[in-house]
Amino acid sequence: MDITLITFLSLFFNLINPNNSNKMNKNPLLNCDYEKGVCEILETPAQETSSDQLKDLSADKIHIIYFTDPICSSCWGIEPQLRKLKLEYGDYIDIDYRMGGLLPSWDIYNSGGISKPSDVAHHWEEVSPYYKMPIDGGVWMEDPLNSSYPPSIAFKAAQMQDKEKAVTFLRIIREMVFLDKLNITKSEHLEKAASLAKLDVDQWKQDYESTAQLEFKKDLDLGRQIGVRGFPTLIFVKDDEMLDVLYGSKPYADFEHRVKKINPEVKKKTYSTEWEKLFDVYPTLTTQEFAVLSNISFEKALEVLQNLTNDDKIARKKVKNGDLWISNNHNK
Repeated sequence: MDITLITFLSLFFNLINPNNSNKMNKNPLLNCDYEKGVCEILETPAQETSSDQLKDLSADKIHIIYFTDPICSSCWGIEPQLRKLKLEYGDYIDIDYRMGGLLPSWDIYNSGGISKPSDVAHHWEEVSPYYKMPIDGGVWMEDPLNSSYPPSIAFKAAQMQDKEKAVTFLRIIREMVFLDKLNITKSEHLEKAASLAKLDVDQWKQDYESTAQLEFKKDLDLGRQIGVRGFPTLIFVKDDEMLDVLYGSKPYADFEHRVKKINPEVKKKTYSTEWEKLFDVYPTLTTQEFAVLSNISFEKALEVLQNLTNDDKIARKKVKNGDLWISNNHNK
């Protein structure tokens, strides 16, 4: 990525956040706005970093640089759209997951409407029905996280080993924190997630304690350099020339539009919407995810999934504000 694209990105984020430089909110979680569909972070001074890490991108694919965070509720909200995008346009896109550092520490960020972990619980209860994605904010009351950095570094350790398994790892820890109320800064939960993602756990531990921390810093530095101020942020790059940005939670049509705009020659892949096929690809699905992937309403999806559960074809995990539906072959 050359300086022209970096400058473009900086200008873009200034346009969508014209008052950002005047914000004095000290807690990044304070700026999670479900109506805008974004979790913003406090602006920090740009730091020098090399853009070399964005070179050598696949010339025949659209490269999507996805800045996210394990505890970003808006990022959890776009899981249905991302999963559908991969099914329909996976042959044309390459998604590069980058960690953004939403919550460094409660000691550093401590003022405004959200000044302590328990304040986040109410926010999560609000966004859950908005995204139609199950979220239980109880972790902030029962065993609150003091930072999102440990799970972010854990993801980078997984990513160093296997990119696909790293995405599985990220999904697992998100289910842990959003649905199971588990503090994913704790090593026992992270190690369990690494095992469930079928990573080499010993190697993952070594990387987590060493190189992964440097990789995480590279993500933070890159985000600052190009002006990323909130999550989800998806940056679309093709041949280091064409570029678009999707900022915040958006309908699926917005994702699809950007892909087609960059490469008008893309052909949407037709995939099977049979429930068995969907659960073969994604062993765990929320009701909203199943609805989006099946091209049916939320209400119809709930009916179909309940019938499948009654017939013992899938398992139902009831959680606050929704359900997670699980393939009977999951983790076998």
